Amino acid sequence: MSRIAVVYWSGTGNTQAMASAVAAGAEKEGAAVSVFTAAEFDTSSVGEYDGVAFGCPSMGSEQLEESEFEPMFMACEGSLSGKKIALFGSYGWGDGEWMRNWEETCKGDGAVLVHESVICNDAPDDTAAAACRELGAALAK
Repeated sequence: MSRIAVVYWSGTGNTQAMASAVAAGAEKEGAAVSVFTAAEFDTSSVGEYDGVAFGCPSMGSEQLEESEFEPMFMACEGSLSGKKIALFGSYGWGDGEWMRNWEETCKGDGAVLVHESVICNDAPDDTAAAACRELGAALAK
């Protein structure tokens, strides 16, 4: 049984809803899933998981949330080489540049992106929720 961590930051609940769908998709594949907010996640535990899904909305000028999520993620970066990961998040404006930049950072860290990242405008609709479940399932395989 694979162990999956879903780590997210959410200001409005949109990315939290996406995290729940990611976790449901991984659980359906038989994974043991732990869900954490960015503040709750122990960054030294990355190696204990077979895969990690990171979720963060676009903030400001299309960037990661700076006070909790970005410092947590930066602390994880040294542990991502060869690690199966997946990315997701919501946005209210822009075109997803923050996600493209984040993907490039992860690839540079040597992470293995197992599924196309999922982004949605505002609250996840049925299509976005289904994509999040697929992302979670792909991470669990």
